Amino acid sequence: MTRILLLAHSPLASALREVAMHTFPECAAAMETIDALPSQDAAALEAQLRQRLQAAGAEDTLILVDAYGATPCNVAQRVADGVHVRVVSGVNVPMLWRSLCYRHESLEALAQRALHGAVQGIMALEPGQSLPDAPPPAHGQGCA
Repeated sequence: MTRILLLAHSPLASALREVAMHTFPECAAAMETIDALPSQDAAALEAQLRQRLQAAGAEDTLILVDAYGATPCNVAQRVADGVHVRVVSGVNVPMLWRSLCYRHESLEALAQRALHGAVQGIMALEPGQSLPDAPPPAHGQGCA
């Protein structure tokens, strides 16, 4: 099972975890968060992230960060090895939900699903436009 860690500017990581707990509580309970505090420098944030990753041992981890090029992303990129730890930036709710539902997949496959979930969740809507019927999400799929 691939581990998911949210790393974002405070309070976004915790807020996204709350959204996940609302929708997929059985999956979100295993997700971890790190809120980058305004007073926290990059070195301290990196040390905190490394400590969390070491605590997980060799478990594969997908790190979802908020903004490409910002401190959380830069820190995550420094610790990611591309084999057991991957980083995907631009976290949004569809990305998070997709990631939670497919944690049973490999790290590479999960990173791709996260990207697709994020992109598919973004669309411009016209006033009065009816939305297509979407199949309900597979609650519990991939949950530990």
